[in-house]
Order: sequence, then C-alpha cells, then structure tokens
Amino acid sequence: DTALISLGRLTGLVASDLLLIQVLLMARIPFVEKAFGQDELARRHRWVGFWSFSLMLVHIVAITLGYAATSPGGVLGTIVDFVVNYPGMLLAVAGTVALVGVTITSIRAARARLRYESWHLIHLYAYLGVALALPHQLWTGKDFLTSTAATVFWWTLWAVAAASVLIWRVGQPLWRSLRHQLVVDQVRAENDRVTTVVMRGRMLHRLPVQAGQFLQWRFLDGPGFTRAHPYSLSAAPDGKTLRITAAHLGDGSARLATLRPGTKVLFEGPYGRLHEGVRTRRKVLLMASGIGITPMRALLEGLDQRPGEVTLIYRTTSEQDRILVDELTNLAGRRQAGLFIVTGHRTSGRPSWLPQHAAHLGDVEALRELVPDIAKHDVFICGSPGWMDAAEQAVIDAGVPPERVHIERFTY
Repeated sequence: DTALISLGRLTGLVASDLLLIQVLLMARIPFVEKAFGQDELARRHRWVGFWSFSLMLVHIVAITLGYAATSPGGVLGTIVDFVVNYPGMLLAVAGTVALVGVTITSIRAARARLRYESWHLIHLYAYLGVALALPHQLWTGKDFLTSTAATVFWWTLWAVAAASVLIWRVGQPLWRSLRHQLVVDQVRAENDRVTTVVMRGRMLHRLPVQAGQFLQWRFLDGPGFTRAHPYSLSAAPDGKTLRITAAHLGDGSARLATLRPGTKVLFEGPYGRLHEGVRTRRKVLLMASGIGITPMRALLEGLDQRPGEVTLIYRTTSEQDRILVDELTNLAGRRQAGLFIVTGHRTSGRPSWLPQHAAHLGDVEALRELVPDIAKHDVFICGSPGWMDAAEQAVIDAGVPPERVHIERFTY
C-alpha cells in the first residue's frame, strides 16, 4: 500500500514536471526557438508528451489502488472520495479528460484522419488540461503541504510556464500585429493549386524577419481566422511587403485564393532556422522539392553572395508542378548563382532524392556531378518529409558535416 502511494506520488511529480516542460518547449520562447528550431522542439514535445501522459496514468492508478487498499469503499469509493472531498480533484479530472483527448488525437493514425484545422483546435485543449490538472497536487499533495520551499518552487514553475505562453504566444504576436498592421495587397494564382499573397504594412523594416523563415498567419476574412497556418516567406523581406506562396493542401491554404485586397492579417513569428544566421560557409547549396521551393527562392534572393557561391537544386514531379520558375531563372542570372531544375517522379525501390530517369545514378554521385565541391558548402533543404530524409543522407554521405545541414520540418 505504502509502496503504491509512494510510486503514485513520485510519478505524479515527474509527470507534472514533464507537462510544464512540454508547455515551455512550444511556448515560442525566442532563445529556445532560435537554438533548436521548431521542428526539433516539436519532436521533443511529442516525446516528452508521451512520457508525461504515461506517468500520469501510472500516477492515477497507483494512487487510487494504494488508498483503496485501506478504504472500506474499495476502488470506486476511493475515486468518489477523491473527487468529492479533496480540493482541486474535480478540476484535475476535467484536466485529465482534456489531456486524454489531446493525446489520442496526436497518435499518428488518428492525426492522419483529422483535418489540420480540427487537430489544431483540439490540441489547444492541452493548455486547459495542464492548467486544470496541476493545482490539485499543490493543494492536496503531502510533499507540498509540509514544505513551503516545494510549494514555492512548483507554483513558480507553473507561473513561468503560464507567463511564457501569455507573453510569447499571445502578447508578442498581438503587439507585432497591431504595430505593423498588415493587410493583403495582392493575390495571384501560380497555378490551380498554388497561390501567392503579398501583404503590405507599417514599419516592416523593424520586424526581425529574414529570408527563409516562416510565420504563423491568420487572415481576418471570416470564420476560421482563429486557426493559424505556417507559411514561409517566398521573397526576401524588403521592409515594405511580405510575401508567401502556399499550395492548397487543406481548407486554410485553399482559402488563400479567395482573399481580397485590404483583408487584415494577424501573425506570429518569425520562426525557423532556415536563414543566413545559421550559415557557416560562403558557399551554399539550396535543395528544394515541391512547395519547399518557397523559402529557398527567398534565400536565393536574400543571401549575401558573390558570383558562383550559391547553387539551387529544385525537384518537381512534372513541368506542370513547377512554380516561380521565371523568378528563379531571373534571380539566378542576376546573382550569378547555379540553378538546376530536376523533373520527374521520384526513384522507386530505394530512398532517393533523384527522379526515376536518373535512377542509374547514385545519390551522392549525382550531387557531385551538379556540385563537385559540395563538401565545402552549407546545405539548406526543404520539401516533403521522405525526400528531405533522402537528400539529407545523400548530402552527409557526400562529405557535408551534419551541423552544416539545415532543415526545418513542418510535419508536427
């Protein structure tokens, strides 16, 4: 009995700690986001979430069984006693239900069945779950009732997590949106599945955004504006406008085609590590597939470069899927950069960044044909997940150290 109760208390403390770490990982704290990038933070967020949820379940079961062993009411009576007589327990039950819902919908199979907009809305309940689930330990936990230091520490940690969300997820985005007053200036179709949106605002030269980064956008054009969508800049910031180009992959991105000039825009960010600030070499290779060309087009325009220092490899499935080609050609000519457009369905039978018609070539061999001194380059990669994995492996096998390969993954 005592062992179960002790196990329950221990797992509850660790689970609470991990829940708060989860919140901090995705609080958009600037120095944390710059150090790791959102893709890495999202990956760690998932793993921390798995362990916090698992330990929370162990905590609930162990505590309940431990107290039920000495209670005449058994397990059911113990549960009722907890909920009715212990401060904060009813809130904890509600918080647990919210966290269970978020966890179930975050499982890969369930996530694949949900629209992004629905998943994002459900995921916001995680904040409610954390806010409701943790206070009961501070109000009823033996470790806290007998230790002022422990109580102060945990309330401070909870407050820091809450303040981080309020400052970086709410306060800063709202302040920047009000300060810069973005509105839609132009909307144009690149093809029937891709739309470019140009936005104009005030004092954009003071917004700390760089070519290659992305922002979370909310267009105030009707229902659904509360859900933010991440789109990379597709042109280098010029201090007067911001431009995005997005494929119609869901309801939110498809709505871009219906935007009207003058629509107000809220935004969060900038975010991401695909920018010149992570560069360590003069020579740079940009690799893109599909809609991943958008941040690479911005980098091609925005990178400080001398003739021949930057090369762009752009892979598309077909000529119809190509976008921004005229702009890329003009930029490459003006900046005297290398540009290679590789077209065709990906090679089958092995992980590869190459199209089927080049399947006779090795991935590293093909890279060295296009960029003979690739080992002397920094490499930026953006595209579909499988293609990025293959491209990253080929680049590393070609002699580029992993720390000089820069990737931002948008599949959370």
